[in-house]
Amino acid sequence: MSVPMRLPPEPRLAPLTSSEKVKSFGRSFCLNSEKFFLKGVTYGPFALSRDGAPFPETSTLELDFSLMSELGVNSFRTFTPAPSSLLDKAASYGLRVIMGIPWAQHISFLDSSRTRAEIRNTIARTVRASKDHPAVFAYLVGNEISPEIVRWYGAKRIRKFLRELVDVAKTADPDVLVSYANFPSTEYLDTDFTDFFAFNVYLHREEDFHRYLFHLLNLADERPLVLTEIGMDSIREGVKAQAEALSWQLGASFEMGVAGTVIFSWTDDWHAFSGAEGFQVDDWAFGLVERSRRKKPAFWAVKNFYDGPLPPALPRYPKVSVVVCAYKDKRTMDRCLASLETLNYTNYEVVVVNDGSTDRTREIAERYAYIRLINQENQGLSAARNVGLRAATGDIIAYTDCDCMADPDWLTHLVARFLSSDFAAVGGPNLPPPDNSLVANCVAVSPGGPAHVLLDDEVAEHIPGCNMAFRREALQAINGFDPVFRAAGDDVDLCWRLQNKGYKIGFSAAAVVWHFRRNTVRDYIKQQQGYGKAETLLFFKHPSRFNVLGQSRWFGRIYGDLSSFLANRQPRIYTGVFGRGLFQTLYQPPPSIISCLPLTLEWSLFSALLLVCAFVFGGVFWLGLAPFFLTLSRCVASALKARMAPPFRGLRATLLVTLLVYVGPLIRTLERYRWRIRRHREVKPVEYNGPRQVPRILWHERAFYLSYWNEEGQEKESLLYSVMDFLLPRKYLIAVDQGWSDWDLEICQGPWAKAQIRAATENHGSAKRLLRVRCALRMSRISFTCLCVYAVLMTVAAFLSMPHIAVAAFVTGLAHGSAIAYQKFRLGRVLYHVLESLAHKLDFVPVQRSSEEAQ
Repeated sequence: MSVPMRLPPEPRLAPLTSSEKVKSFGRSFCLNSEKFFLKGVTYGPFALSRDGAPFPETSTLELDFSLMSELGVNSFRTFTPAPSSLLDKAASYGLRVIMGIPWAQHISFLDSSRTRAEIRNTIARTVRASKDHPAVFAYLVGNEISPEIVRWYGAKRIRKFLRELVDVAKTADPDVLVSYANFPSTEYLDTDFTDFFAFNVYLHREEDFHRYLFHLLNLADERPLVLTEIGMDSIREGVKAQAEALSWQLGASFEMGVAGTVIFSWTDDWHAFSGAEGFQVDDWAFGLVERSRRKKPAFWAVKNFYDGPLPPALPRYPKVSVVVCAYKDKRTMDRCLASLETLNYTNYEVVVVNDGSTDRTREIAERYAYIRLINQENQGLSAARNVGLRAATGDIIAYTDCDCMADPDWLTHLVARFLSSDFAAVGGPNLPPPDNSLVANCVAVSPGGPAHVLLDDEVAEHIPGCNMAFRREALQAINGFDPVFRAAGDDVDLCWRLQNKGYKIGFSAAAVVWHFRRNTVRDYIKQQQGYGKAETLLFFKHPSRFNVLGQSRWFGRIYGDLSSFLANRQPRIYTGVFGRGLFQTLYQPPPSIISCLPLTLEWSLFSALLLVCAFVFGGVFWLGLAPFFLTLSRCVASALKARMAPPFRGLRATLLVTLLVYVGPLIRTLERYRWRIRRHREVKPVEYNGPRQVPRILWHERAFYLSYWNEEGQEKESLLYSVMDFLLPRKYLIAVDQGWSDWDLEICQGPWAKAQIRAATENHGSAKRLLRVRCALRMSRISFTCLCVYAVLMTVAAFLSMPHIAVAAFVTGLAHGSAIAYQKFRLGRVLYHVLESLAHKLDFVPVQRSSEEAQ
């Protein structure tokens, strides 16, 4: 169809120059230090023009680009390399190009070295041809590789090849942005080596789109998310439905924090190159304009967002009080307050609590007239946070630290989550800003920093103290922060107390703060010592939240640093039957204590013991080094996974991160043990009042039974809750059945033994109840694992004719087994007396065994 010719209007955007390069910065793009939102459409492919390119003639190009400018578009995506003439024309209209580079991805391309070489040459040749052109925004080195091909070769091989293609593009033009356009059928394909996370998604139900967008924002991690294809066919769905769908898709996208969107497509004029000449597509119409370039209703729906402020305006702006607590923070105070002064939010205040700083912190804060400054004697972090809470006048209280810089849209995204949910608290990610020091970069990516923990894509189990906000009434309901936490651990305690009260915590991936990490190894070690002390305080307040090794027990996935790699188990991929699933998702199992065992202090001591045995007995030195090499391999694998800034990648960085991965948990554990020993001296011991009934012991079940009678209608919950209330202050770890276990309570204090209590109530009419209690004593999983290791070691040593090692393994296993048996006996004895004592307080009458039961 011929295009009506008319004089195009003047370009609305200024022509591009080579100095105006868009860069990736955390979860956003930036241009000349300002946030840049990518507002795009797909363009082409079209039937070949007179010059042989799959793009329209010059007159049509000018009309299209002028209409794009009217729409508010600042970029467009091509599926084929753009000739220099098109790039020049785009630059003159202020438009940037996301250039797709097609290659033979629909065939088994990894089988042929020649095919792989041709693909690399295609990438390099295309990038070199347009190097340094101001109109080039980014290159896509691939688009939607078939799930059949990915499944055939395996995700690791495809990922490796895509990384090679990105490296080829970066070699040809080091400053250009490069990515790969993925889609739901290969969602599990990890492309963390790209500059931004590009994803094509078509979902026509608003609820599904919202849910999947939360998922994509978490998959993007620390990179900008660009939806490189969204849209709807107006032939099948109608032009009205197309406009409505694009309206809520764009609204949700920018409200939730995507860095850019690309609408498929600009026009209904679309040519498919399949076969020798290809064909014109006539049976669908995704365009914002018709083939004649007449505007469809979707054009105006998109214009409302592309031509307006981003993120979109909120329905209302409740007052937010930002509280910043400072103690000797002269290094970062100025940058923090400067960032908070320019937030894109209309109704907020900043309260700074100077907690007894003796450096220039107060002097720096007094330069900013917009803040409310409160000076006090040093009382600790939690006390300072409470002072800020009492001084705040907002409905929402947001906390950040003075070693952070807030993203301009930080409060907008936090408040948007509050307005769209019933969350009592909302947090966001904290990202390390770029640093010009090797040591600072290595420390920033090492485990042990502030991280968020997510139960799913929307609900958090923990949000870090440097980026968290609360409804005022929720904070007041739990009496704010606990002053016992003077430097760390206050955020963890608060999150757990909120959840214990039934509140839910939300997460906004777009509510970013930039958190300056410790910039020396010495400061990193001091930080880990502080975290070790905080974990001890948390343990004595929330013992059920810790595992047998004294580590925090999380039910969600840890994000933010290498902690996620260290703690998480091997994920599983849902591919659907025969690999035909439309949404092939990567499922991450809950964190496992076994996965991080090689990095624990206990494992290191065991390794040292084996090494000493190897020196003493001789001849089996390799066996003594085996546990150490397992730890070393884990540390090296973690260091290689770390996302170092390109200038600092190399052997030195890998070695330093490896060292920090190993040393950090050890220092944290040593400090935890040191403070735990101190606090255990303050714990009130269990007092034995003497038993009133002889338990029925079944040795083959490794359990004892007790029975109680009452005529006041008391059910088993009375005794079970009494046991919990009695043992928790004495620092026993207690797990409560959530409906999946055959026990009611699982109790342990040491790492080697646990007890499982199960109760049943017999109803004998009226208020008469007979309560039966079973207490089974079991080895912990780590006990069983250790005994198996001893057995395997002894068997292997005997088979290899190494009697010294076999004897050493046997003796060690025997000693360890005896310790396990003693702890089981001691735990059983304690629980027997606890049950008898509490039953007496509840006025339960012990029921003596009948002669039949005694036999």
